[in-house]
Amino acid sequence: MIIEIGHFSLILALILALVQSVVPVIGAARRDNAMMAVAPAAALGQMLFITISFGALSHAYLTSDFSVLNVFENSHSLKPLLYKFSGLWGNHEGSMLLWVLILAIFGGAVAAFGGNLPKTLKANVLGVQGWVSVAFLLFILLTSNPFLRIADNPPLEGRDLNPVLQDPGLAIHPPLLYLGYVGFSISFAFAIAALLEGRIDAAWARWVRPWALAAWIFLTAGIAMGSYWAYYELGWGGFWFWDPVENASLMPWLAGTALLHSALVMEKRNALKIWTILLAILAFSLSLLGTFLVRSGVLTSVHAFASDPTRGVFILGILCVFIGGGLSLFAWRASTLQQGGLFAPVSRESALVMNNIFLTVSAAVILFGTMAPLLASAMGGAISVGAPYFNTVFGPLFGAMLVIMPFGPLLAWKRGDLRAAAQRLWAVLGLAILASLVSWWLTHGGPVMAMVGIGVAFWVLIGSFAELWTRARFLEVGVATGFRRLSGLPRSVFGTAVGHAGLGLSLLGIVATTSFQSETITEMKPGDTAKVGGYEVTFNGMTNQAGPNYTEMAANMTVRENGVEVFDLKPSKRMFTARQMPTTEAGIKTHGFSQLYITLGDPGQGADSVVVRMWDKPLVTLIWLGALVMMAGGMLSLSDRRLRVGAPKPARLTTAAGSSS
Repeated sequence: MIIEIGHFSLILALILALVQSVVPVIGAARRDNAMMAVAPAAALGQMLFITISFGALSHAYLTSDFSVLNVFENSHSLKPLLYKFSGLWGNHEGSMLLWVLILAIFGGAVAAFGGNLPKTLKANVLGVQGWVSVAFLLFILLTSNPFLRIADNPPLEGRDLNPVLQDPGLAIHPPLLYLGYVGFSISFAFAIAALLEGRIDAAWARWVRPWALAAWIFLTAGIAMGSYWAYYELGWGGFWFWDPVENASLMPWLAGTALLHSALVMEKRNALKIWTILLAILAFSLSLLGTFLVRSGVLTSVHAFASDPTRGVFILGILCVFIGGGLSLFAWRASTLQQGGLFAPVSRESALVMNNIFLTVSAAVILFGTMAPLLASAMGGAISVGAPYFNTVFGPLFGAMLVIMPFGPLLAWKRGDLRAAAQRLWAVLGLAILASLVSWWLTHGGPVMAMVGIGVAFWVLIGSFAELWTRARFLEVGVATGFRRLSGLPRSVFGTAVGHAGLGLSLLGIVATTSFQSETITEMKPGDTAKVGGYEVTFNGMTNQAGPNYTEMAANMTVRENGVEVFDLKPSKRMFTARQMPTTEAGIKTHGFSQLYITLGDPGQGADSVVVRMWDKPLVTLIWLGALVMMAGGMLSLSDRRLRVGAPKPARLTTAAGSSS
């Protein structure tokens, strides 16, 4: 009965979404307050019914109700409770239900916290959200219903979840990624609403920035968590494979980053209106494209779920409607948008425009590299686009953006002084060169490009705080007065500095681990010792043990440094009982910001021997620590009172807009 309630609640949510998508939009066109007032009620009601539906499916998973087809195909009674619950979105149908739940939560948040929005804008925003909800609710009910029952003789046991997905990362990664993907639907809705009204100004940018920033924070977290999950779970020792699904999450992140910078210019200078509207459409469009790639069956990936072409055609139709419709409306209405404030070629606005160009071109080259093999296959050909293409094309574009990044905050709005900004960065340049030379000395003459990369990383990391140092003027006014000057700055200024510094940290980790890691692949039998980096690893033999729904063979490894035992590692191979599918569990030990990483391969040729692969990865944890710092910068900016959702009132906009960022 609970399952039937969940199914019926999803149908009721669809009805409310239809109402939300039509009535408020008509009301906004007619300036009918009663019709516009339907939007918040419908959005909150839709959120309630989808929550009930999600709760019903969760109950089925937690109680192992194998009469439900979706539970039977993706769960098992012996699975730990965490994986029973997270397994709900470890499949196509459940993940789409999570998608619409998050979509409904964002719509409900606009309804609940958008009291300061003009009535017509709020009605149109929620109306556009209703359109998106209708599309995905129809997709679930018609092609991906998670509430189907097994009519005759329901099984007593399930088939279990894909063993690769039975990991704590699954409980964290998809929800974070979806919060980012779906969060950009709010920016999209604001953009379409503005185009429908033909009105976009600095106040609009102020309203849209918190939603875009929240989505960006969640997407950053989702990408970082997915990267680390693949790093330790798949056992291949890398943090990024340029997998099409990985690319599908990176593209909206790049567009979303550009959107945040463009919206800042629009808020401060009432400029870049066309840029901001277009980026808001593109960020969500690329999120929808990621959904299509994962669930259409057009590619094979550890991240991909669906293989039913009917679903792919349906999602392709959704893409055509929203991407095609959004861009068509943009093309029709863009000419009516006033350009706003003018600015000189050397100014903070120009620096942010250049930043946007590098970000959008980077997203475009990733899109081309991701889609080219699919398009070639559709035309009967075959091409392969891998890491060499992405590293060669994306690397220089992103590197150039990083070089100019510290200049932007030091330039004035409207007209800046490039020479003055460069003078303030001389010390930063000197420290970056010093860091590069020190790393060259420590590595006894490493690769030249690695030294350049380390220099750029420190240039970004230290340069991120140049604006704060300039504003504090410690050398002129003293430490106490300098800190008082800093205390009066908006939190968004600190958030920007911290976010940029996080990018520098991630770059430092990427350069260090790709340029200086040590790798050893060898066949070992009990008692053998192998060297990797500065460590000696002794293989002591294998032990067998049983988990809740798997058996495991673990290798006992003793690690010594300079002849002294420092720690033990136990990499293993697991065999999951229900699916008879093996997984590789890496043995990882973090020392400082670096890691020793060991995995087991196939059995060796000798008795009791096994192939062992070992890496010593210097500074690898900085990759994900940098992502955490970027998120912290985003949250610091989001906590700025000027960006709190629902906080700024129209009467305060003039004063706030004139303050410095």
